[in-house]
Formats: sequence, structure tokens, C-alpha cells
Amino acid sequence: MEIDFSTYNILIVEDSELNLFVLKEILEREHFNVFSASGAKGAFENLENNRIDLILMDVIMGATNGFDLTKELKSMEQYKHIPVLFITNLKSADDVVRGFDSGGVDYVSKPFNKKELLQRIKHQIRLIESNNTIAKQTAQLQEAILNRDRMYAILAHDLRSPISSLKMILNILTMNVEANSTGYGDMINTGNDIAEQLFSVLDNLLKWTKNSLGMLSYMPQEIEFDEMIKGVVETLQPTAKLKSIDIQLVLQTELQIFFDADIMKSILRNLLINAVKFSHEASIIKLNLYREGDNAVVEFIDSGVGMSEEAQRQLKLQMVEQGEITPMREKGKGLGLWVVYHFIQNNGGTFFFESEEHVGSRFGFSVPLVIAHDNN
Repeated sequence: MEIDFSTYNILIVEDSELNLFVLKEILEREHFNVFSASGAKGAFENLENNRIDLILMDVIMGATNGFDLTKELKSMEQYKHIPVLFITNLKSADDVVRGFDSGGVDYVSKPFNKKELLQRIKHQIRLIESNNTIAKQTAQLQEAILNRDRMYAILAHDLRSPISSLKMILNILTMNVEANSTGYGDMINTGNDIAEQLFSVLDNLLKWTKNSLGMLSYMPQEIEFDEMIKGVVETLQPTAKLKSIDIQLVLQTELQIFFDADIMKSILRNLLINAVKFSHEASIIKLNLYREGDNAVVEFIDSGVGMSEEAQRQLKLQMVEQGEITPMREKGKGLGLWVVYHFIQNNGGTFFFESEEHVGSRFGFSVPLVIAHDNN
């Protein structure tokens, strides 16, 4: 790694004029920028007026003790990152340990060897250069990720509205198609299903990116839970109809929750779409809503393909990794369940699931009722 030493500033804290002269001569020949001080006062003046990358610190300087001065520097936020290399006559193990305990990164014994001194200094400079390169690359990567998420948010937002309009048109056509227009009706239902899936993907993407960017607004309101569930099921009936799936509702009435309506619709839509997707043709999905203590519980029960133990383990791991999760890491898989889990957990609820391969699955969640909300 080629390093331009002329871009690095070294501060020498040394009260011996002879040693200071020799050190400056050695370092300036290597094109370092050199600053000097004979004690604590001069050291702080240089640090305040210049960017210092490395400090060569004498230990015994009259009234100034290099160990104590280093400890003081390391206690200050603006200077604690600067590496300190001791130049000292002290060679005992206790003195070496004391030097490291005070915050020093290395030491050179007096009388110092020029080659050894330069090797130790250049080693510290290479570490600084590497850290600077990593910090720069990290900042560039974070900016790239931020720009990517901004792009996702813009695309999802701009596409969500026309897809929503298309979905509404297809819903209306589906409800008005003539019963004997079998071929035409199947095409309308298929188109409606495609539009619903596109809308769901865009909606999930928009919520994920806005949440990542800190732009997602959360506006909770009192919701009649059974009525909302009926509305979501109605919009997804054409999708279920394509597989001749019967959605059976058992909904306890007069259960109110305090939640963002748009987010709750996304949660219900994601779970119902998954239930339909993994159910067999001409099967039944049971959608139950009931009260359990101070919570409303929603569960989607299907008799579909189910999940293997390994698939369940991976899903549970994904849930646990909420803080570090990248839901799109595998061809977009997991984004819908990320939306469900993330917003349920972050709003006082609990997400749960159980499954058996070739038998079926039960996915659901519980959220506080308004009664519990008001009593707190």
C-alpha cells in the first residue's frame, strides 16, 4: 500500500532540544509534517491549532509526565483517537505496562535506533491509513444503501397508486362478470390475482424502505377488527376463487384495537395471501378472531403443504434477527412476513406460527384491545 507521508502530521512532545532536533530531522526526511512541544501546554496548543495524526511522547519532561499527559489526552473525545508512541529511557516491565495502560500504542527505548523508530512509526501510519480507507468505504457503502432504499421508496410509491387503481377496476369487473362467461371470468380473476400480488409486493416494499429511512408515519386509530378483516377477505376472494379455496370466517364482534389501519390491512393481506398460496386446490382456510384476556387474537389455519422443521427453524431465526434482518436477501423472500412480524412486535403484539409438513400451518398474532389500551 503506497502511502503519501507528506499528508500526515506528527507531534513530538520532547523537552530535550537535541533529541527533538534529531527526531525532526529523521521524520522530515521521510516527508512527514512535524510539530513540536516541550511540555503539556505546547502539546495542547499544537493539538488545538493543527490536525495531528500521531504523537511521539517523551515520558520524563521536567514537571510533565508523559504517561499522565497521555491519559489526559485519551480522556478527551477530540483527542482519544490519536495514537501515542512513547520514546523513553524507562525499560522495566512495569513501566512498559504503565505506558500501555495510559493509552499508548507502542514505545521505543532511548537511545533509539533510527530504523526501528521509523518502522514503528510507519506501522502506526499504515494502521491509520487502513482505518481511514475502511471508514471511507463504509461511508460510501452506507450512502449507496441509502440511495438504494430511496430509489425503492420512490419506485414503490409511484407504482403503488396505478396498481391500486387497476386492482380496484379488476375487483369491480370480477363482481360484475356474468356467471356463464366462464373463460372471460377466469381471465378477470387471474388478472385480479396478479394485480393483488403486485400491489402486495409494492406495499411491502414501500413500508420496508420507509421504515429503514425513518420516513414511515404511524397513525393509530380505533378499529372495528371484524369489519376490517371482512373487507380484506373480500378483496382477496378472487385470488382464493382461482384455487377454489373456501375462506371460512369465525369472527367475534365488538373487538376494537388501536392500530394504524393501513399497516393492519397489510398484515392481514400478507397472512391471507400466504395461506392461499400454500393451500391445496379446493381446500378450506379458517380465519378466526377471538378475545383472549386483554388481547384480540387472529389466526389463519390451512391444510396445505406445511413447513419442514428446517424451514420453521429458518423462519424463527429470521424473526429473532429483527434488528439486522435484510428481508430481500434471497430473491425477495420473507418481505411479507417481515412486515407482519416487525409491525406486530413493535406495537405491543405477538406474532406466532406452527406448522407440520404435508399437514398445514397456523399463522397468527395477538394485539391489545382498546379496553386494555384505555386501562393502561
